[in-house]
This record gives sequence, C-alpha cells and structure tokens, in this order.
Amino acid sequence: MWFEQLEPGLRVRHATTRTVTETDNVLFTTMTMNPQPLHLDAEFAARTEFGRPLVNSLFTLGLVVGLAVPELTLGTTVANLGFSRVEFPAPVFAGDTIHVVTDVTEARRSRSRPGTGIVTFEHHGLNQRDETVCIAVRAAMMRCRPDQADREQGGSAPDPP
Repeated sequence: MWFEQLEPGLRVRHATTRTVTETDNVLFTTMTMNPQPLHLDAEFAARTEFGRPLVNSLFTLGLVVGLAVPELTLGTTVANLGFSRVEFPAPVFAGDTIHVVTDVTEARRSRSRPGTGIVTFEHHGLNQRDETVCIAVRAAMMRCRPDQADREQGGSAPDPP
C-alpha cells in the first residue's frame, strides 16, 4: 500500500498464517548465536515452568512483522525506522500457528524527505487459540503514490488514463 492508503484506523487481518516448527526455532537461535538452553535444550526446558522449549522471541517478532508485509508494505517501504514497543504476553511453542492483525495508528508526511510519509503500525501476533503472543509497534517510512510524489517535488503528474 502507498502512504496515502495507510490512514489511521485502518485494520488489516493478514491472510497468511504460519505454523512454527522446531527447526525454525533451532536454526534461528543458532544462527543468531543465542546459546539460551530454554530454546535449544529439551531436558533443560522440561524442568522450567513451560515444560518444553520456547520459540525464540526474536523469531516471533520477525515472523509477526513478516506476515504483515504482503498486504501492507511490499514494494512501498523505504525503511523500517524502529520499534517503540515490543511485548510477548504469551509464549510460542513449536507447533503453534501464528496469524497477525495490524492497526495503523499514525501517519504523517515526512518533513525531511519529499515523496514519503511515516506510518506507525501496531502488529498483534496471535496463536491458533487467539492468544496474543506478540505486540509490536513500529514506524516505517513509506513511499507516496508516484503521482503524489511528483507533485511534491514540483513535477507534473502523468495524465490519468
């Protein structure tokens, strides 16, 4: 979506879901050099309050944002600017299926970069029982529609078909 389409109040229930596997967790955890036995050692995890390995929360965060890309930002993002809030209210385990709902909470034109706007997204990752497993609030720099960007930069927009 272009910046102009991302109005505050917009809610998107993303179509793609993803079942997390043990392989996802082990690969992500080892690739990021995280030796936490809670993610990698079934015997260790069995003695915790969870009783089994937890999925690495940074994998969960990446998955939640990634599942939102096709309907919101595919091809129109300039940059992810940062996260102002990240929470993990419930654990994720191998076998959980994650789906995402995103709200646009703020949108404004960029003051320093013509042809772009800053959008704040609030992503809610939920498991198959609709339990919230991740909340992520992030700001992204988004492209304006090409005809809008041309007007901002003093050019003329092409005639409509």
